Amino acid sequence: MLRTYADQVARRFGMTRAQWAVLKRLEANEGLKQSELAEMLDLQPITVTRLVDRLCDNGLIERRADPNDRRAKRLFLTPAAQPLMKHLDALGNELMNAILEGQPPEKTDAALAYLGAMKENLRRLLQENAEEKLEEKEKHYA
Repeated sequence: MLRTYADQVARRFGMTRAQWAVLKRLEANEGLKQSELAEMLDLQPITVTRLVDRLCDNGLIERRADPNDRRAKRLFLTPAAQPLMKHLDALGNELMNAILEGQPPEKTDAALAYLGAMKENLRRLLQENAEEKLEEKEKHYA
């Protein structure tokens, strides 16, 4: 429901929740590679490529050459994105205040801690599963 509501709210600015998430991550971590951004957002690289392409077309993000790897591009917000980011920050605060209305901060903090721990457990399990599959494949071809 949160995703649906966030998509509805993001439409006020002609964007999707996923585009909003890309902009917010880049605001906090300018200079990311697309692969790093995809990992942070738990999205497939091709999905991030499409999102970034769209945001570049809209003049909100730019790709710059990586000084250490000529094959790689780094992502940066453009100056045109700054006014939009202020509106999106305010909108995000409104959204979270509405969702958390009536909830004591300590319960919210505890819920976020539990959810974060579950997410890390899932990451670990996914990694372990991927490693096991690789080991099986290596044994099969050995």
